[in-house]
Amino acid sequence: MSKNVTPYKESDKSKKDQVAEMFDNISEKYDFLNHFLSMGIDKLWRKKAIKIIGKHNPKKILDIATGTGDFAIEALKLKPSEIIGVDISKGMLAKGRVKINKIKAENIITLDYGDSENLPFDSNSIDAITVGFGVRNFENLEKGLGEMLRVLKPNGIAAILEFSKPKKFPIKQGFNFYSKYILPKVGKAISKDATAYTYLPESVEAFPEGKEFEDILLKVGFKTVKQDLVSGGIATIYSCVK
Repeated sequence: MSKNVTPYKESDKSKKDQVAEMFDNISEKYDFLNHFLSMGIDKLWRKKAIKIIGKHNPKKILDIATGTGDFAIEALKLKPSEIIGVDISKGMLAKGRVKINKIKAENIITLDYGDSENLPFDSNSIDAITVGFGVRNFENLEKGLGEMLRVLKPNGIAAILEFSKPKKFPIKQGFNFYSKYILPKVGKAISKDATAYTYLPESVEAFPEGKEFEDILLKVGFKTVKQDLVSGGIATIYSCVK
């Protein structure tokens, strides 16, 4: 299992509260930094994940840890009847609502405060779930994954996009250098929160990936799990069917 890495080492708040505080702190600069620091590659990863869930023709989609709504917006391409995004950061949700209003998608996408470990939805009510870089922020990983399983309909699909640790030269060395030295410096300079972009590589390092994460998904009850490595293993899309 992963070590429970937290953003603010000196804080006595729960991981959940610390993560909410961190994202509130960086919400103003988050979108710019996210796309700048990933050089826009994160958009391609989301597109691939949406194609995967698209094969199930979902009508009701839930985006967990929605942040500013990028995954929810990408899911519009599937022409669902409803997309719900939930997050514990009110700052991120506020930024996301501005984006959704700008593209006039508020009749399909709603963004609400919601805790991944206690989802406010009926069991067997959601066709597909997306989570982009959110599961490693769960305070209780298995509880959060169990909640995803609970709300999914039978044969429903969850696409979990999460950073992984590249294994091959030179991507491994480049990614490690970038995560350790470039990311925290640029993140601090622009967001004014040094901790947020130090926490990111620490949380990636501590997170169970690949086969270890697949085993956890199967343990909580998913029927099948498929892994798709993207960009040389910088990230992985886990497709999980109930």
